[in-house]
Amino acid sequence: MSVAVVSITLLAAVLHATWNAIAHGVSDRLVGFALIGLAYVVVGGAVALLLGLPPAHAWPAILVSAAFHTVYTLLLWASYQLGEFSQVYPVARGTAPWVVALFEVVFGGGLPWWELLGVAVISLGLLSLALDGGRPTRASLPGLAAAVATGLFIAGYTLVDAEAVATTPVPVYAAWMFLVQGPVLPLIAVVRRGRSLLRVPWSSLAVGFVGGVVSLAAYGLVLVAQTSGATAAVAALRETSIVIGAVIGTLFLGERFGWRRAVAAAVVVVGIVLVDL
Repeated sequence: MSVAVVSITLLAAVLHATWNAIAHGVSDRLVGFALIGLAYVVVGGAVALLLGLPPAHAWPAILVSAAFHTVYTLLLWASYQLGEFSQVYPVARGTAPWVVALFEVVFGGGLPWWELLGVAVISLGLLSLALDGGRPTRASLPGLAAAVATGLFIAGYTLVDAEAVATTPVPVYAAWMFLVQGPVLPLIAVVRRGRSLLRVPWSSLAVGFVGGVVSLAAYGLVLVAQTSGATAAVAALRETSIVIGAVIGTLFLGERFGWRRAVAAAVVVVGIVLVDL
């Protein structure tokens, strides 16, 4: 991985952590996810109108990726309803990198041993954050199961998108992929809440929409990084957003960091060094 790819991916991780900090501040998660989808429709639609249709060969990947992203969002929403954010989010994000790495080892001709070790170390550090509060209880198992499923779909759209952006311009691909998936959550919100959505404060609407724009920008940078071909390494590096999120939580949200999170963060840094050798 070049310095430019590492820098782009880490910037995406910072934006992703920022988006999650914003989303964490929205008390109504259904409304929050709906606003993120609305941002996808508005921004993706504007870019799609500006750049035009994607190549015909890109449509299968766009539709499959949009479907994977939609299921991922629904599973993430379910995870947050069933479990604690600080536990299910690291599991969801930490599952994806080693699944992508396993796929590349089995079907993609393998990875250099140090890069594979780096992916494993990063995943270990991220997953250890989920155990920061101690051993999972029986009550937490449904949330953790949903989080693991979420991670599998993250791996799925990561692999699809990495293949697609090798032959399709990133702005065109991203615009149409986000535009296709965007309406799902807003429609669910309208069906479930109806006219009560009209009473949502403008401040909450603005926060949720901005979170969606930041989320879109973060994944757009990931797609740019994936054009390098280093899919597994990019997948691992972008999940350092969990550690960045923990730092944001400590500095701005009054959450504790603690020695366990410090050790986990150090493990992730070691993994980054290995991936970047």
